[in-house]
Amino acid sequence: MHRRRRTALSVSAALLVAAPLLTACGGDAHPGAAAVVGGDRIETAALQAQVRDVRSAQEASPQAEQLIRATGDLSREKLNGMIFDRVVEKVAAEAGITVSRKELRQTRRDAARQYGGEEQLAAMLLQQQGTAPGEIDGVIRRNVLMNKIAEKHGVTNSPEGQKKLTDLFGAASRDLGIDVNPRYGTWDHDRIQLGRYQAPWLRQVTEDPGAAPAGA
Repeated sequence: MHRRRRTALSVSAALLVAAPLLTACGGDAHPGAAAVVGGDRIETAALQAQVRDVRSAQEASPQAEQLIRATGDLSREKLNGMIFDRVVEKVAAEAGITVSRKELRQTRRDAARQYGGEEQLAAMLLQQQGTAPGEIDGVIRRNVLMNKIAEKHGVTNSPEGQKKLTDLFGAASRDLGIDVNPRYGTWDHDRIQLGRYQAPWLRQVTEDPGAAPAGA
C-alpha cells in the first residue's frame, strides 16, 4: 500500500508540468464546445473557467510574472488535461478500477506531507503544472487511477511497459472519437495529447516510485 501511494505521489508531482489525426468538426458542428469526447461536450465556458482560476491563483503569487509567462498557452494546456481525464476514466471503468474518497484524502495528505504542507503542495502544483487550488483533488484522482491502471495491467518501468500503457490509452482515445474545436488544434491518438502540447505522463507513470519527480 505504501509503495502504491508513493507511486501516485510521484506522478502527481510531475504531471501536467503535461501530427494531427482528426478531421475536426469544430465550432460550427458543436457551437460553444471546446471539444466533444465520447459524445459528451467540454464546454468552452468550462474551459475558460479553469483558465481564470489558474490565472487568479498565479496573479496572487509572488512569482506571478514568471508563472504567467511560463503558461502562455494555458487554454490548450487545460483542455489537454480535461480531455485526458476522460481517457483515463474510460480505461479505468473498463478495467473495473475505482478510487474511494478515503484513498484520495490519504494520497493528498501524503503529498502535502512530502512538500511541507498543503500550502507548499498548492504552490508546487501551481508552479509546475498550472493547477489551481480547486483542481488539486482532480489531479490526485487522475494519478491514483493511472497508477492503479498501470498496476492492474502489469506495466513495468521499461520501454515495453511504456508501450503497453501507450497502446492501452491510445485505444481508449480512439474509441472515444475525440473531436476538438480547430481553434485549439486536434487530438493526437498516438501521443494521447492535444497537437504539439507536451504532457510527458507516460514516462512519469512508469518511473521508479522512489525517484524524485521530474521538474521538482
